[in-house]
Amino acid sequence: MEALAQVLIGLIALEHVYILVLEMFLWKTRARRIFGMTPEQAEATAVLAKNQGLYNGFLAAGLFWAHYSFHARNPEYVPRATFFLACVAIAGVYGGLTANRRILYVQALPAAVALAVLWLSLR
Repeated sequence: MEALAQVLIGLIALEHVYILVLEMFLWKTRARRIFGMTPEQAEATAVLAKNQGLYNGFLAAGLFWAHYSFHARNPEYVPRATFFLACVAIAGVYGGLTANRRILYVQALPAAVALAVLWLSLR
């Protein structure tokens, strides 16, 4: 169960690196098509998207930190992983309710599953 938790944490961290790239560097091209924006909408929201991308990068960094903590046998591994997975889940719920329902399934659900697997691995 611990190994599954580690895989899920790593995948969610990689997902947030992808989101960082999408929002910071591909907003006016790939992200525009993914989110169905006009070129004008993408241009008008590009600075905001870059800011969001940076925050997603911080989430990824925290998850990688937790992942590394596990391998370094750091006793802070579980609190770190719990905190960052909870942040991802909460951000996903908020985004799903306010921006696009898909975010619930792409961001919040995987984080909640990883959190559950993490906690079950402690038993």
